[in-house]
Amino acid sequence: MNRIINNTPVYPIGLGCMNLSHAYGTPPSESDAQALLHRAIDLGYNFFDTATLYGFGTNETLVGKTLKPFRNQIFLASKCGMGGVNGKRVIDGRPETILRQADESLQRLQTDVIDLYYLHRWDKNVPIEESVGALSRLVEQGKIRAVGLSEVSADTLSRAHAVHPITALQTEYSLWTRNPEIAVLQKTREIGAALVAFSPVARGFLGDVRDPSALEDKDIRRPMPRFSAENYPANLQLRDRLQILADQAGCTAAQLGLAWLLAQQDNIIPIPGTTSIHHLEDNYAAASLNIAPEILQQAGELINQSSVKGARYPTATQTEIDTEEF
Repeated sequence: MNRIINNTPVYPIGLGCMNLSHAYGTPPSESDAQALLHRAIDLGYNFFDTATLYGFGTNETLVGKTLKPFRNQIFLASKCGMGGVNGKRVIDGRPETILRQADESLQRLQTDVIDLYYLHRWDKNVPIEESVGALSRLVEQGKIRAVGLSEVSADTLSRAHAVHPITALQTEYSLWTRNPEIAVLQKTREIGAALVAFSPVARGFLGDVRDPSALEDKDIRRPMPRFSAENYPANLQLRDRLQILADQAGCTAAQLGLAWLLAQQDNIIPIPGTTSIHHLEDNYAAASLNIAPEILQQAGELINQSSVKGARYPTATQTEIDTEEF
């Protein structure tokens, strides 16, 4: 049942830790966040994902402190190349920045080595070969075990892989974000890398987000075109039709979305994030559901790049990423 990342078996669904500190409105209290991480360990989650950016370091600190007693039984991933500078998010892929951020991550995570370290965004002012060269040095120094990339194209992935083996590509992939199907899904298979799918339940769209206007002002979904007042009502109709399929399958819509992802290719590892222990448990259970192939196929035919209304990101954010676009 396990999936493989850097020759290491991990549970097919990992835990994205971002929203315990960052991005989706007010994060939970530290005690609630720790309770959720402990419940994840109890359930059997063993792949945890964080980043320098999340909470400008506070997420790594939380994850490091909470999971330190379990360090030898988990696969720990973090990211560099995008961090907080004077309270602002800055993309910086210069080798000296990567090397410094790695040392800071190790300290916050209270560990001697990070299992997988991603370049969070390709800094287009720095050749990808230079950034990956710095990550390669971290492998040589024993500070990280494997190199990953996030939100890059198949071409950039190939260039990077020529410098140092790329173990994982992290990118947004879900029923409503199909960009990996253009090229990188096939490329990861070719090079033997895992495809780690972030936002696999479509940023809560497959969960219980009914009214985006109720989201907090600082929630990163508010400016996203798919959640706009113009587009979301049409998208919600798709969500309601998906619920009918989920009811037929005897699962939640979010579980159906996760099961659909796992069925696409055996190197895909979704990492849904949540602040809800109930959702944490549901997400974990999705890996062992046995859903009829025709229901999975109908789900994919219902929600896809042709049926969803609105772009994935606002224009300014879109310029920062390197993924193929339909």
